[in-house]
Amino acid sequence: MSEKSLDDRLQGSVFLLSLGLFGLFWAALAVLKADPTVLPGPVEVARVFWSETAAGRLPKELMATLLRVAVSFGLAMVAGSLLGFLLGRHRALNRWADPWVTIFMNLPALVLIVLCYLWIGLNELAAIVAVTLNKTAMVMVTVRQGVKSFDPALEDLAFVARLSPRERLRHLILPQLAPWLAVAARNGIAVIWKIVLVVEFLGRSNGIGFRIHLYFQQFQTAHVIAYSLAFVGVMLIVEHALVQPWEARSVAWKSEAGQRP
Repeated sequence: MSEKSLDDRLQGSVFLLSLGLFGLFWAALAVLKADPTVLPGPVEVARVFWSETAAGRLPKELMATLLRVAVSFGLAMVAGSLLGFLLGRHRALNRWADPWVTIFMNLPALVLIVLCYLWIGLNELAAIVAVTLNKTAMVMVTVRQGVKSFDPALEDLAFVARLSPRERLRHLILPQLAPWLAVAARNGIAVIWKIVLVVEFLGRSNGIGFRIHLYFQQFQTAHVIAYSLAFVGVMLIVEHALVQPWEARSVAWKSEAGQRP
């Protein structure tokens, strides 16, 4: 068995063990509190999770939220990457746009969500626009920094070798940007779903955030935790099955590109 396989297996074992310890910690706190209306234990939450899943409510709400996350994430990554690349390549444009970027970076997500609902209405378009705008600025800043870190020697090499625009993109730009795009994606996964839940909490009639709001009003703590953990579980799977391997491949891709003659 290779060293990489052993390391991956060890990392997976530690991950599962850590989750198990979290469950024990949670169960211990629930026993100490001894009030399931305030802090239900894992068994009670699992029972609610199963009943909501069997009734079809949890999968339906989960898919609605995941769709919003996927659409907003894709739009933010595309728009933020293009704008960040332009700002990183053109210093004059970056100087003019920098105040705009700072404003959007520091504008609270809640304010932007409320404004989008006021301007566009309580509809799906407003929800997607609000989430996308919140994430685009973060992607833009990350990609801009990545472009600024480009190796000038590789630019000179590409000019001497007379690479076509397509070859520049494949062999020069993407390998250098790949780690930065992976960072932007990881940060996006960590942030964007939380913003989606707030959007649903405030103005949608379906989704995990809507259900959390509903059960919050009914003081059903176990239901709130069950729906929250369902989405957190999906995000953990996305992080470990997609984002982390992409990040590892992007670093390896950059190293291989730098070793090519």
